[in-house]
Amino acid sequence: MSEPLFQRLTLIGIGLIGSSIARAVKARGLAGHVIIADQSEVSLRRAEDLGLGDRYCLDAGEAADGADLVILCTPVGASGAVAKWIAPSLKAGAILSDVGSTKAKVVKDVRPHVPANVHFIAGHPIAGTEQSGPDAGFATLFENRWCILTPDQAEQDAQAIERLSAFWRGMGSNVDVMDPDHHDRVLAIVSHLPHLIAYNIVGTADDLETVTKSEVIKYSASGFRDFTRLAASDPTMWRDVCLHNKDAILEMLGRFSEDLAALQRAVRWGDGDQLFELFTRTRGIRRSIIEAGQETDAPDFGRPHKKD
Repeated sequence: MSEPLFQRLTLIGIGLIGSSIARAVKARGLAGHVIIADQSEVSLRRAEDLGLGDRYCLDAGEAADGADLVILCTPVGASGAVAKWIAPSLKAGAILSDVGSTKAKVVKDVRPHVPANVHFIAGHPIAGTEQSGPDAGFATLFENRWCILTPDQAEQDAQAIERLSAFWRGMGSNVDVMDPDHHDRVLAIVSHLPHLIAYNIVGTADDLETVTKSEVIKYSASGFRDFTRLAASDPTMWRDVCLHNKDAILEMLGRFSEDLAALQRAVRWGDGDQLFELFTRTRGIRRSIIEAGQETDAPDFGRPHKKD
């Protein structure tokens, strides 16, 4: 058996992403010793029951002590406070990373607390489900998904970036490196805006007076059902995402509002040509995603989603 990439790995936060990392690391032998920290004693005990790590701590600073790689798997709003908490425990040469879906604000919040002899490389695995908690994770979550690393200008150590890249590739991910601000603009349109639209549509359906809630549930077609999957995502996480990436999200919401107004006019005036052109163009995007291996063309209704 080959040597693990990191001897000591600390995961701070053991929700969907943290527990999936723990499972993938164990399945693939990527770390010699895994320490798990969480402020919830219930979650920590459940992680222990599931055998996700080798040691379990309520104190994040204690968990980070002596680790070669520390990954913050907390909501992005907590990143700065957790970084301040663990900073005195980080050893020289260690790599500190995270899994948050916003990057510029995380870098701004975390960087001031990182010791000069520690490598801080922010990251974002673009993978997930609407589930949360230690039971939600599975070892194959990251397979053939992208993980974006966003080292800031203060982090120029190519060897450290490659070590972290190798870690994510070891879990099955494809890895890209980009600027934190650019990451936030890209994710605002491909992830953050779709979630906000889903939350809004489901909320609108819940507020309707002319259609009862029981009818919405009983007759929900695949479109509305798929929106409810997104709208079931962790409220704390998505509250923090909106607050931490508000400029990019507001820009994309503005673009979306303009396009929605154009669509509204096309429907009102019966402009079939414009409607057909839009629907044809967007159908092509779906085909491109399938061809890129990021989705399958199998019908989703009732599709079993693989878990370990």
